[in-house]
Amino acid sequence: MGQTLAEKIISEHAGHAVKAGELVIANVDVCAVQDGTGPLTVQEFKKLGKEKLNNPERTILFIDHASPSPRKELSNTHTVLREFSKEYGAVLSDVGAGVCHQRLIETFVNPCEILVGADSHTCTSGALGAFATGMGSTDIAVAMALGKTWLKVPSTFKIEVNGKFNEGICSKDLMLHLIGLIGADGATYRALEFCGETIENMEMSERFTLANMAVEAGAKAGLFVADDKTKAYLKEHGREDKFRSFKPDSDAIYERVIKIDAKDVKHTVSCPHTVDNTKTVDELDKIKVDQVFIGTCTNGRIEDLRVVAKILKGKTANPDVRLLICPASKEVYLKALDEGLINIFVEANAAILPPGCGPCVGVHAGTLADGEVCLATQNRNFQGRMGNTKGDIYLSSPYVAAYTALNGYISAK
Repeated sequence: MGQTLAEKIISEHAGHAVKAGELVIANVDVCAVQDGTGPLTVQEFKKLGKEKLNNPERTILFIDHASPSPRKELSNTHTVLREFSKEYGAVLSDVGAGVCHQRLIETFVNPCEILVGADSHTCTSGALGAFATGMGSTDIAVAMALGKTWLKVPSTFKIEVNGKFNEGICSKDLMLHLIGLIGADGATYRALEFCGETIENMEMSERFTLANMAVEAGAKAGLFVADDKTKAYLKEHGREDKFRSFKPDSDAIYERVIKIDAKDVKHTVSCPHTVDNTKTVDELDKIKVDQVFIGTCTNGRIEDLRVVAKILKGKTANPDVRLLICPASKEVYLKALDEGLINIFVEANAAILPPGCGPCVGVHAGTLADGEVCLATQNRNFQGRMGNTKGDIYLSSPYVAAYTALNGYISAK
């Protein structure tokens, strides 16, 4: 019986051929936590009584959600992670380095590996051809100690996309379209395996966006076959020698196959307060916004910033809109500086935030006032997500976000 991509990767790490629905113990290559989940993980790890980490060089602690810290309580939790990294030899990614998921793809994760992280958007690394999934802090503590984890092998939805996008359409539109189609719980504990000519022609940045938001459909992982573009990305980041590739078998068994024609995807927006509450921009009646936020682990990459800069160049944001731009990592920030993008943003009256999560999780840097509306390129718009239950969040692509910042209402031109 043929295997899906998820089954093949897990099989190698479990030491035997696995199939969907099976409970397995699998070896783990990379463990990750962030400053929201990490302190609890550290606490649970110490309860295990282990004197050392199983693989300290591939155990990474990220300080990105409250970065820099806005309160002394959060500063104290950051100290917990810094001290743990020194005591146990774990890798620390400190303030200003960037969002954990962006840093993981840039530096730490390789194709055909298993990454477990105490953050739901750990699935971003699936675009590299890895099985990457979020777990609870206690599960990550055990993986850090033993180098193993237990999981149920997920069944797989095959997402086949063919054709060419219309002008200005990108993978964020595709993902919002898909989530609107199947629902926020439509793929609960499944793996989403992306394929088709549209996917093959996508740059890595677009694939990362799709993998990142797999969990917004309830998925355990979002997976791509590692190919020449993956290899080029690894080479750019100094680890071409880590390239490997598994491909699903031609007779692999999929729970569901979803076929999408790229030309049918339109500029799509998630409306408050769920990601699957989607509408096309054409269906919205010029919804006024108070804030536009461009960045995060979903759309804070250099390719996203280039799209925004092209639209904003020589223009200024609407005077009634606060435009916040946050590079996803130090690497992205430096590239944006080198290419002159930051100049364009500042001249457009944008506020540039330090690499990290920024306003996305509602801890600092962009909390909404009562009744305010924000259009963001992030991945979630739950009520209260940006720090105020009385604020409304819409989600879009960087393309739509840029035009919205100029016009003062949600628009794509």
